[in-house]
Amino acid sequence: MNRALTTAMIGIGAAQAIKLPLTFITSKKWDWSQLVQTGGMPSSHSSGVTALATYIGMKRGFTAIDFAVSSVFGAVVMYDAMGIRRSAGEIAVEVNDLDEQVERIAQQHPGIYHARRRKALKERLGHLPREVAAGAVLGLAIGACSYLLERK
Repeated sequence: MNRALTTAMIGIGAAQAIKLPLTFITSKKWDWSQLVQTGGMPSSHSSGVTALATYIGMKRGFTAIDFAVSSVFGAVVMYDAMGIRRSAGEIAVEVNDLDEQVERIAQQHPGIYHARRRKALKERLGHLPREVAAGAVLGLAIGACSYLLERK
């Protein structure tokens, strides 16, 4: 079995699993969709790529090309989660609100026709910086534990 891949997958799975009780604490209901949803606390993307880079760095050395590649890959993923995907989510909020506003205007003015979209755009796509940081800390711990447990 590829220990690096397993470590990254555990990082992703652990972050997704943590979202379940954190959502329960805030909403007082179990939302099982959290196990597969994007966005939220902590970032599973950050956790996975950080777990991978940490494990590789500890296993092969922090000067190894493997570590460099996984670190750059991780940085791109985390930047994307905070930047592009988060911005896309914010735009989706605005578009969904705009659809509601146009619908209200169409009801007030009978000559205006508006067909509401059947499904709203998904709004929760990216992460806040603290969600990415929490995922990275979780991934760091998982990557280090994976390496240390392997040595025993």
